[in-house]
Amino acid sequence: MLQISDLKLETEPKRYTDDTFLDGRIRVKQNAAGYRFSLDAVILAGHVVPNPGASVVDIGTGCGIIPLILAYRYPAIRIQGLEIQPPLAELAKENVKRNNMEARITIQCDDAARAAANMPAGRIDLVTCNPPFRQAASGRINPHPERAIARHEIKITLTGITAVAAKLLRPSGEFATIYPAARLTDLVTALRQDGIEPKLLRMIHSQARDPAKLVLLKGYKNGRPGLAIPAPLIIYHDDRTYTSEILKMFAP
Repeated sequence: MLQISDLKLETEPKRYTDDTFLDGRIRVKQNAAGYRFSLDAVILAGHVVPNPGASVVDIGTGCGIIPLILAYRYPAIRIQGLEIQPPLAELAKENVKRNNMEARITIQCDDAARAAANMPAGRIDLVTCNPPFRQAASGRINPHPERAIARHEIKITLTGITAVAAKLLRPSGEFATIYPAARLTDLVTALRQDGIEPKLLRMIHSQARDPAKLVLLKGYKNGRPGLAIPAPLIIYHDDRTYTSEILKMFAP
C-alpha cells in the first residue's frame, strides 16, 4: 500500500479560509490549499435523519462538516468524528468549538479500526462515511498529503471502513455513504460480507443527461434483502445552477 512517506510534504505555511454554511448558521475553517469538504458531504448529510437521542459516528470526518450539519439539524443527537490526520482533527475540533457544539460533537484523532476496537461493540445507531474514492494504486496521486489521503485508500480501505461500521452498529443500525458509481459492486460486496444489507440506492447525476458518477447507498446491519431505488438526484440544471433539491440541502 502507498505510504504517506511517498508524498510530498508541505513546505509553505498553511493558509485558511473562514467559510459560512446553512445561511451563516455554521462557520467552517478550512485549509486553503489542503483538503476541503465537497458537495458529496452535503448530499450525504442531507440523506440521513437520525432519531432523537441517536448516537452517530462519522468516519474520516475531515474538518467536521458532516457532524456540524447533523448536530445543527438534529440537536438531540450525539456525534463522534474519527479523523486519522492530526491537522484535520485539530481543525475539526476548532470548528466544533467555534460553533459551540462541544456538548454534542467529539472529535478523535485515531485510526478508525483502532478507535472502533476501543469502543463498545454494537452500540451506534448511525455510521456515516464520505470515504476515499480511489484505490491506493489507481490514478494520479495528489502530491498534497491531506488531499491524497482523503481521496485514495492510503490509510484505510473500503473493506476496512465496512468492517469498522459493522463492529460499531447495533442490529438494524444504519450505514450511509457516497461512493463512485463505477465501484458500486465493490461497495455492495464489502457491505454484505460484513453483514450490512444494502437497502437504498440513489444514483447521483451532475446533469440529467449525464451518466451517474456517484451513488448514495444506505444499508442496515443484519437487514433483510430488498433494495429501494428512488428517483435519481440531479445536481445541476442545464445552466449549471443548482436544482431545488440541492438548494434545500444548503438551507438551515
